[in-house]
Amino acid sequence: MPTVPNNGSSTLPRVAVIGGTGYGGAELIRLLLPHSGVTLSRVTSIDRVDEPLEAVHRSLTRTGLTFQNIPPAEAGQDMDVVFLALLHKVSATLAPELSAMSARVIDLSGDFRLRDAEAYAEYYGGPHPHPDRLGTFVYGLPELFREQIATARRVASPGCFATTITLGLLPLAKAGMLRGPIHTVAATGSSGSGAYARDGTHHPLRAGNLKGYKPLVHQHRPEVEQTLRDACIAGGHEPALSLQFVPVSAPLTRGILANSFVEVDASISAEQIDETMRTFYRDAAFVRLLGDGQQAEVVAVKGSMWVDLSWTVGGVDATTGRRQVLVSTALDNLVKGGAGQAVQAMNIMLGLPERTGIDAPALWP
Repeated sequence: MPTVPNNGSSTLPRVAVIGGTGYGGAELIRLLLPHSGVTLSRVTSIDRVDEPLEAVHRSLTRTGLTFQNIPPAEAGQDMDVVFLALLHKVSATLAPELSAMSARVIDLSGDFRLRDAEAYAEYYGGPHPHPDRLGTFVYGLPELFREQIATARRVASPGCFATTITLGLLPLAKAGMLRGPIHTVAATGSSGSGAYARDGTHHPLRAGNLKGYKPLVHQHRPEVEQTLRDACIAGGHEPALSLQFVPVSAPLTRGILANSFVEVDASISAEQIDETMRTFYRDAAFVRLLGDGQQAEVVAVKGSMWVDLSWTVGGVDATTGRRQVLVSTALDNLVKGGAGQAVQAMNIMLGLPERTGIDAPALWP
């Protein structure tokens, strides 16, 4: 069947995508066009102007929409929800315009995720142009902030690595089990680097290759720490943790696999960890718990919102006197790690069933 915008009903909330030619924009368009609860009404871009969406995103057919080059304030007029699929540092410059919009705003960049202006300056390579707006966006991770998202006017959608790592560790953080350093190695697909090739993302240099990048200084590091500390506080515990993170460039198009190594108190058993994980995620819309014995893998979640989470509980380290735990998490970086999670937040904000439009199964194999 041809894909056409579901704009036959004027009663549906109207949605715009600002920055629609990149991979994040493409994924938003793919999910919003057939969405039964909203109408995708406008897509903007500074390039490919007046071309139909399907001329750029060739997986689409007859959308009836073209890319418009209009200012964000104009793009947001008469809209109920506006998605920003812009580069880091671009959304930040639009803060005054975003504040003036009557539409709800969901930003997929990293410009409003952090609350600490110094951390933003350190990890994003310069000061925020509107530091007073940091902390004014709700962090769009439904598994921890669903109630806040439901009433929010501005949402900062989490980063892909941050979502992957955080979802694996949230239950332990809220239960007060996380103390000290967390060591994470996470491999990601090339689509996370954007639609425009550079030396580090060019296919001949990436295919058949593995390499680390931004070790210990990746911009998602403070984002993970901030969220895990929030979870500790929500559970009534003093946050005392840090993240040591090495991202790995993998020869994949989509997907992230994060392996996080933590130590918990020696008195905590494997059964307690299992119960903690399952209790925390018993009502989660998209988290599948594989437990101890079946490992999370990217191929099982590709193209979907599903997050697969597994864990392995080891023995007590003779040096530290603490029990070793490995938590592994797999998701699609463009869906649950990107556009799909933003649509999930939109569903919550509009009072729609959380899985509306984003509950398709993964591709297999």
